[in-house]
Amino acid sequence: MRIVVTGACGFLGRLLTGELLTRRAFAGVPITRLVLVDRVAWPDAPRADDPLVEVVHGDVVDHLTEVFAAPVDVLIHLAAALSAECEADFDLGMRANVDATRAVLQAARAQSAAGGPVTRLVFASSLAVYSSQSAGEPAQVVSESTLPVPRSSYGTQKLMCEYLIADLTRRGVIDGRVARLMTVAVRPGRPNAAASGFVSAIIREPLAGLPAVCPVDPGLQVALSSPRRTIQAILRIAEAERGTGPGRLDGTMPVNLPALTVSVAEMLAALRQVAGARAADLVTVVPDPAVEAVVGSWPAVFDNRRAAGLGLRPDASFMSVLRDYLADHPDAVTGASR
Repeated sequence: MRIVVTGACGFLGRLLTGELLTRRAFAGVPITRLVLVDRVAWPDAPRADDPLVEVVHGDVVDHLTEVFAAPVDVLIHLAAALSAECEADFDLGMRANVDATRAVLQAARAQSAAGGPVTRLVFASSLAVYSSQSAGEPAQVVSESTLPVPRSSYGTQKLMCEYLIADLTRRGVIDGRVARLMTVAVRPGRPNAAASGFVSAIIREPLAGLPAVCPVDPGLQVALSSPRRTIQAILRIAEAERGTGPGRLDGTMPVNLPALTVSVAEMLAALRQVAGARAADLVTVVPDPAVEAVVGSWPAVFDNRRAAGLGLRPDASFMSVLRDYLADHPDAVTGASR
């Protein structure tokens, strides 16, 4: 089993790689090679010294011949430009999201056409393919059958890729699986270029004794998934057999990852309860219309039944998400915040 992970040095890529190397198997089949593709400097590559790992440093589009030099059984495509980047630079988003994904799909299609295996291609999409209800209307409960109407370049680009994957799966040249990710929090480390990056920052920075800015009204609700649950869900969707019934993927319909709906105010209240006033008071609310326009366009309430059919559940509460972060990243918390 030869598996390729693009964006392997990103936050989720590192967690996913670590989990695969711990398991040493995919859907019960031993992994013989794990190819990690990313543009970042490879001294930071996750587990690069593992004998199963092969490192490809650079843009995946420039290295497809190398990636597909041997049959690719599974390709987990995490590499992408993020939401705020795509709003600031349309061409960057089109290159990194649409053009790169299309190139990967073409390479997988060529492998199948040449008599090679049909690649199981897992695509990390986003809740940004949807849009939220208008102001003053009741919160819409979103499911996979809800019509996607993105209101950002990032969401539009992700949806374009979803349609390509669905069509090539219908044609039988790839086995495409689409996982629509919720906002992942709490992320450790430095801020990223996602418009939703503040969701992690307003927890992560105060716990480290640093100030943080909340750019949205605290009453805003968001749909969250912890890093642990997100990786669990991506791999479950990747490994699931096709067909009908519990635990199977029915058709090419995407799977919305299980969502925990929580307001920013509730997140800040949990921070205050766990870390005290000294940490919580480091957060300042300074509205940013650009951030509010993007994040506010995303729905917050999801019907999780399709994910539940695969055995997936949302996080129990934001308090459990916060305690997971404290347990997983004790060095990122100052003594005053413990």
